[in-house]
Amino acid sequence: MTDCSVEEILKSALKNQEAEFVVNENRIIVYKSSSESTNKPKPDITQVTQQTVKVTGVVVDAMTGEPVIGANLLVKDSSTGTSTDFDGNFAIDVPAGTTLIVSYIGYNNQEVLAQANPMTIRLVEDTKALDEVVVVGYTVQRRESLTGAMQVVSGETLTTNTTPSVENMLVGKSAGVSVTPGSGQPGAAGKVVIRGKSTINGSSDPLWVIDGVIVGTNSGDLNPADIASMSILKDAASTAIYGSQGANGVIVVTTKKGRAGKSSVNASVKLGVNQLTRGNLQMMNGTELYDYFRSFPNQDKITFGRYDEDLRNANYDWFKEGTKLGFTQDYNVSVSGGSEKIRTYTSIGYYNEEGAVKDYDYSRYNFRFNVDYDVTDWLKIKPQISASRRDIMDQAPDISVFYSLLPWDSPYNSEGNLVGYRPSEWVKSTGNNHMYDLQWNFEKTLAYEVMGNLDFDVKLTDWLTFASVNSCRYISRTRKNYEDPRSRDGAGYNGNLTDKIEQSYRVYSNQLLRFNKLLDKHSISGILAYEWNSYTFTKNESTVSGFGAGFTVADAAATPRTIVGAQEEYAVQSFLANVNYAYDHKYLAQVSFRRDGASNFGVDARYDNFFSLSGGWNVHREDFFTLDFVNQLKLRASYGSVGKRPEEYYPQYFLYDTQSYDEVPGGIITQIENKDLTWEKTYTTGIGLDLTLFERLDISLDYYNKNTSNLLYEVPLPSVTGLNKSWQNVGSVRNRGFEVTVSYDVLRDLKDWDWSISANLGLNRNQVRELYGDQPEIILTTNSGVLDNANILLKPGMDMDTWYLTEWAGVNAQTGQPQWYMTNDAGERVITNDYGEASSHKVAVRTSSPDFFGGFSTDLRYKNFDLSAFFSYSVGGKIYNYNRIEYDSDGAYNDRNQMKLQKGWNRWEKPGDIATHPAASYGNDSGSNKGSSRHLESATYLKMKSPSIGYNFNLPKLHISNMRVYFSAENLFTITGFSGIDPELPPSYIAREDKYKISGVATSIYPQTRKFMFGLNLNF
Repeated sequence: MTDCSVEEILKSALKNQEAEFVVNENRIIVYKSSSESTNKPKPDITQVTQQTVKVTGVVVDAMTGEPVIGANLLVKDSSTGTSTDFDGNFAIDVPAGTTLIVSYIGYNNQEVLAQANPMTIRLVEDTKALDEVVVVGYTVQRRESLTGAMQVVSGETLTTNTTPSVENMLVGKSAGVSVTPGSGQPGAAGKVVIRGKSTINGSSDPLWVIDGVIVGTNSGDLNPADIASMSILKDAASTAIYGSQGANGVIVVTTKKGRAGKSSVNASVKLGVNQLTRGNLQMMNGTELYDYFRSFPNQDKITFGRYDEDLRNANYDWFKEGTKLGFTQDYNVSVSGGSEKIRTYTSIGYYNEEGAVKDYDYSRYNFRFNVDYDVTDWLKIKPQISASRRDIMDQAPDISVFYSLLPWDSPYNSEGNLVGYRPSEWVKSTGNNHMYDLQWNFEKTLAYEVMGNLDFDVKLTDWLTFASVNSCRYISRTRKNYEDPRSRDGAGYNGNLTDKIEQSYRVYSNQLLRFNKLLDKHSISGILAYEWNSYTFTKNESTVSGFGAGFTVADAAATPRTIVGAQEEYAVQSFLANVNYAYDHKYLAQVSFRRDGASNFGVDARYDNFFSLSGGWNVHREDFFTLDFVNQLKLRASYGSVGKRPEEYYPQYFLYDTQSYDEVPGGIITQIENKDLTWEKTYTTGIGLDLTLFERLDISLDYYNKNTSNLLYEVPLPSVTGLNKSWQNVGSVRNRGFEVTVSYDVLRDLKDWDWSISANLGLNRNQVRELYGDQPEIILTTNSGVLDNANILLKPGMDMDTWYLTEWAGVNAQTGQPQWYMTNDAGERVITNDYGEASSHKVAVRTSSPDFFGGFSTDLRYKNFDLSAFFSYSVGGKIYNYNRIEYDSDGAYNDRNQMKLQKGWNRWEKPGDIATHPAASYGNDSGSNKGSSRHLESATYLKMKSPSIGYNFNLPKLHISNMRVYFSAENLFTITGFSGIDPELPPSYIAREDKYKISGVATSIYPQTRKFMFGLNLNF
């Protein structure tokens, strides 16, 4: 498309849009008319009717404040009109009281009353019209010609949140895209899963592509303020062109570019505070905890040094004293503009967030410089460079101490000094005063990320272009962990100091031919390319001990303890082709093919092929289709394959664990070679429908079926072999799902008012289809803690996130004792009060997968005011609330605080009570708090994520085209029945080697923060 003439592009884009255009003196002036004025003559852009009122002013983009060049101003019920110049200015003589119709392609029409004073007219983006061209794999396409399932999220939509992590900004923004935010710790990134997990282990992270460059499975330190748009590619028709790297979906990011015309300066400031959200987890105060202990029937077993009524008045609030209102600040300045020959975009950004947990500070600095230089009419070069620096100072404690430490104990003695490890002054001195250690100990991280591109396009003919994308990305991260010899952690070694340096290099190159040809009603476009992608990672780590207090360099240490070094690398090369065909904009077809080779496969199986076939039908363009209220009706269908490489760098080789004996080096084999290890493959079938009604209501529906086979799995080997593992291709899984996106313009083209609402919903059902060998099932243990873990059951026919637990049978109403289910010799489920007996009869109990999830929003504008709100939700699924093992222990854990009973909970007191909680006692050994389905809770929630209200000022005397002042909040409230901190959980790890992430385990995570932000946007 980029190789067509301007006239061809506009004719194609405006087909059936009731619009005309004129190309004159390098300016494109588009006239878009409503259906009522279709037969009126085209306005004469040179004609100025001399009337009594001279109207002047400027037309700007309502969001950015940038001038709209070539906007139409037409006197209502007349052919008199004009257009704006390169600065967005206009002047026209009209009768007094005249109504002007202002229009421009990509914006909603607006009617304004002509005024003698200088006017500022703000056009609101018409997302339906402006989304004509979207970024897909390696190219751009008209939305109408798409045959795959994808969704575009604009940069403005993303930045409703204040966070340095782009991943967190996607929560609830796209149907079928599940995002579990990272913890509330500043800088923590969330986990994105597109259309369910397609593997039984390993990562489900999508591929990220930034300005045409594959950068890996995360967005890195990309500044959200630099994003123009994000295209989320979901099905095979969209992702197969990325072959082995598109199995988990693809997120294509386009950063902002300069535009020809007047240079613009944009500045933004966000300032605000953040606080921890406590959710429904409320801990007992001193009075409540004392009364709880006094309720135990075995008072003689309580052996506290202090145990009297005075404890009722001992109420040290560890949570309150360890947290604060953190200050958040976000500054961004960008300059863009240029001529027809050269266009640039330059930006700098600074983000700083103080943790709501005291003594944690996160800072990030960003820089970006994008250039588009038309050297000649056949050569364009596009150099880019971006850089970031990240500083983290961490002296914050683990969040669990705020819940576990007793309110009867204080970190200070009677003289106001900090007490140390297991202080004798404490009631139950088995804990540690973290504040004592953290007055000295710290962890400091410094990270740099630099990415440079040298891209160029060579126009060979009017329909054929050679494009070259060449990029290098370098990341350096240093971390210093200091444990003072005066602290508990450092005392054993007389001080402990660890320095770690990690570096990675990613080189990416893509050389492609892009063609685009129009032949009457036939349109054909495509690409043919060769791609190379390599990655190298190095790590050096040293630990020393034995130094004086306050020394933070290794030279001061007396004893070197450990030295660790590693280097890992891989490379992928690919050959790819993609062809799109359209006939008369009615019948659409696409075919893609890709052949990938990867270094981390067996020598006999490194290459494989991936493909996709898709088609579409724009029914609304057929002559027989006469429903005027249906503006678009498109049917889509696709089928194709994508692949997945292992996360390990060398899973195909014999691996050795190096050891030494009597200073003689040696090694032990730990992994068997597999020369046939090959690609994990996913075949996806998808059908979809896009519908627009009354030019106001947009509906998109998609159904998909994903089947993944040849799963990459680290198979454990029998101990008699003397080896630990072997990577193999085993098993299969399936994901089926449905997605719907709806948007509706409630008020549109109405004077002073605009109001739109939108919503999306996604549901996914996954199922294990086959495991390796004759294995009937695999049991994975979640690394939730040292006290009692939960299990995940992998079994054919079941959900991949099925809980495998001892089944809770409630409280015996007569005795108050806990009960569980077990299976007797006859295969019957019976009740027992012996946890040890029941724990050997675990069963599959529900799943953590939600029934459906999504988000909805509303945007309202009245004159210069704007109001918006965004909500996210998830319905169904079960959370394993590990916190209750410790904090709802029925007296088993008497060295830590306990949580208050939730609404609807009650404790057994006498025979006949129907209770949720059994009788409590000091040192309770009934097993009532041990791991079981008792701790499974509903994961359903509704969150108000980001409401905001703003006002736009026009200050031409100050050379400010637009100033927007606004106030916003984030994570304002959550409606949920979950008794923990937050049902929107980040992933946890499975215990085996701490590699594989799962969802649904609630531990004492750093809660998400609630933010209140004041913002100011300036456009010059």
